Amino acid sequence: MDILLSHGSVLVLIAAAVGFFMAWGIGANDVANAMGTSVGSKALTIKQAIIIAMVFEFAGAYLAGGEVTSTIRKGIIDASYFADTPELLVFGMISALFAAATWLLIASILGWPVSTTHSIVGAIIGFAAFGVSPDTVAWGKVLGIVGSWIVTPLISGVIAFIIFNSAQKLIFDTDHPLKQAKRYVPFYMMLAGFVLALVTIKKGLKHVGLEIGAAEGYIYAFAVSALVALIGKFFIGRLKFDEKASKNDHYVNVEKVFAVLMIVTACCMAFAHGSNDVANAIGPLAAVVGIVDNGGEIAKKTALAWWILPLGGFGIVAGLAIFGHKVIATIGQGITHLTPSRGFAAELAAACTVVIASGTGLPISTTQTLVGAVLGVGMARGIAAINLGVVRNIVVSWVITLPVGAGLSIMFFWMMKAAFA
Repeated sequence: MDILLSHGSVLVLIAAAVGFFMAWGIGANDVANAMGTSVGSKALTIKQAIIIAMVFEFAGAYLAGGEVTSTIRKGIIDASYFADTPELLVFGMISALFAAATWLLIASILGWPVSTTHSIVGAIIGFAAFGVSPDTVAWGKVLGIVGSWIVTPLISGVIAFIIFNSAQKLIFDTDHPLKQAKRYVPFYMMLAGFVLALVTIKKGLKHVGLEIGAAEGYIYAFAVSALVALIGKFFIGRLKFDEKASKNDHYVNVEKVFAVLMIVTACCMAFAHGSNDVANAIGPLAAVVGIVDNGGEIAKKTALAWWILPLGGFGIVAGLAIFGHKVIATIGQGITHLTPSRGFAAELAAACTVVIASGTGLPISTTQTLVGAVLGVGMARGIAAINLGVVRNIVVSWVITLPVGAGLSIMFFWMMKAAFA
């Protein structure tokens, strides 16, 4: 307790710097979830993707990142164990942020899309279980997270497989692909509008204090989807294509229609990602600030200091601008060859999985969701279409994320204890 009184402002400054570093890591590694498929399918250039992601990620993080955040991220540890030694929780949260951010930096340099959620979870488990006591950790929650490694990519992969195959059968494998595209693309737009409206309502708006009920949420989402479909039908109907052109030209024009769809889905996914995953950086930071401001008292919920959300938003944008291109290249080009229609199938499947997960409370990693969806599209084209070497590296990086985060966190925790003893 004396440490918090004498060194409180220093600890807050350290936590802010490390929180910015963590947000930077999220930008460098995780934002590829929203933009990787758009770049890989050539719907956007890497510069355009980074500019769009900067705008929508920051908007999501700042506007919908949360007025009140749970200080103990995802309820993984029991705060009552720290009632008499709140400084240990402060040291632990700073160590967890530093450990997770360090791992994200390493993974981003290597171009590995790892889960920021799992990085911070592994780091929090590390300092709590080994630095304090194994009893502080809610091990049931940890098992749920490990289970999600298999469930999340599987769900998104299956959905992407179905969406891609339906587009192949209804549009590409027909005698008149353009005519079929004009008929069916509005339905895909309707589905995309519905899912992305649900993602925004469930993931984004609740942070702003707009609590929309489940039934209302579905009604609003359906209204948005109907509007999107009507607007889409109007614009697609106005497109003039040469009906006598070769089938190959028709395919190119159909892909152009899907490219427009991809940009819309990418913007919405970036907004949802910013609103959801900025908490990985600001949750532990808010915990530190809350404990120091309350003189060592640990509250379950704490109001965010005004500067925390912008710090997280700017950190995400900085990481994306400096290092984002490496992971974007892995997801967009490394796993399988993507066209706009394939990229759209993957992006929409990822969005569907986010909606399913948030509705059922499944712990989710947006990275694993999108990688699973891209794999699903690759599988629809046959196993030969997938670069198995890249997939192997990605899976290995997922498996080692928790133990690496835990190990680094323990090391930083002991260093913090020694420095402030």
